[in-house]
Amino acid sequence: MTRTQLENTVTEHFYDRFNHAPQALVLAPGRVNLIGEYTDLNNGFVLPVAIDRYLAMAVKKRTDSRVVIHSVDFDETVRLDLDRLEKNNHSFQEYISGCLWALGQKGFSVKGFDGVIAGNIPIGAGLSSSAALELATLRAAAYSGGFAFDATKMAGIARFAENHWVGVSCGIMDQLMSAAGKKGHALLIDCSTLELTACPVPDGVSVIILDTDTRRGLVDSAYNERREQCLCAAEIMGVSSLRQADEAMLAGSKNRMDDLLYNRARHVILENARVLSTARAMRRGDAATMGRLMKESHDSLDHLFEVTSPALNDIVACSVQQSACLGARMTGAGFGGCAVALVKKGLEDDFIRDVTACYGEKTGLTPGIYICNPSDGVTLKDLK
Repeated sequence: MTRTQLENTVTEHFYDRFNHAPQALVLAPGRVNLIGEYTDLNNGFVLPVAIDRYLAMAVKKRTDSRVVIHSVDFDETVRLDLDRLEKNNHSFQEYISGCLWALGQKGFSVKGFDGVIAGNIPIGAGLSSSAALELATLRAAAYSGGFAFDATKMAGIARFAENHWVGVSCGIMDQLMSAAGKKGHALLIDCSTLELTACPVPDGVSVIILDTDTRRGLVDSAYNERREQCLCAAEIMGVSSLRQADEAMLAGSKNRMDDLLYNRARHVILENARVLSTARAMRRGDAATMGRLMKESHDSLDHLFEVTSPALNDIVACSVQQSACLGARMTGAGFGGCAVALVKKGLEDDFIRDVTACYGEKTGLTPGIYICNPSDGVTLKDLK
């Protein structure tokens, strides 16, 4: 579905379900990370873009403490009482209830609302469909409760919910990108200070998302394990996070850590440097350097951090062998999901055709491949 079709879908389903029109429409984008993987949970640097794939929510305020949200995609309805929020391990409900709980924990007065949601962000593909749901929920809650929506603050609340309610030890990149994205730009995010620097996507290139048609479960994956390994490596080097470490410190500590911890730390340290180099390349319009650094990032995630998969490696290999492709890498937590490629404008159709054929021959799967247009963060349209 297109953005307009999504808006029409949630509006029509809202009227059918609640027998009145919604008062507002919320759109929260997914994201694709150009470079900087597993650096956010180490307080480092990341460089994502918000994408033109969305979670849409039609909203109407209630006068009581109930929140009722119907998912068109799952054909399920979540019914919550803000005075008695409880965990129930129900997939998408946990992200909604967790955000509402987190708002209360942070001192916000949350009011009830009705909502209908639908999305066109592939679920489980590493494009942050969950963060989009979180930010849509928070934007709707701000509208219903009458409090200001501060992008950075709300991204922090979404992360708090995911860490302490959902149970994923994630960084803040996904939530902050969905909250604060800027059309036509990537955002260099300093995950220690939350400073944001807009970096224009160079003219003459397209960002293309490559969905491997394979999935992983984030909570059950090795994500939390990698986080613990990074913390352990940082402790050995005497720093609070790998953000404070450099190659010299790592070399000096090599004899005090095993090869696994050394490799994990080396990836994060070098990846932070690659992010900053990529941001500089974007500011001078140097797409070739961007592509080279993306290739280096994927190799590091494969060999040092060990979070790729056969499917991800295959689709990246199929991409970089195309003359139109400047670089490609896995994106997201890995173990399946998506890769991202930088492709010369005007050659997108040839690239998509040839990568589809190559990947199909290697895996027997049909990838989902589409051009990404960097978009703004979460928005609310008042319909009254």
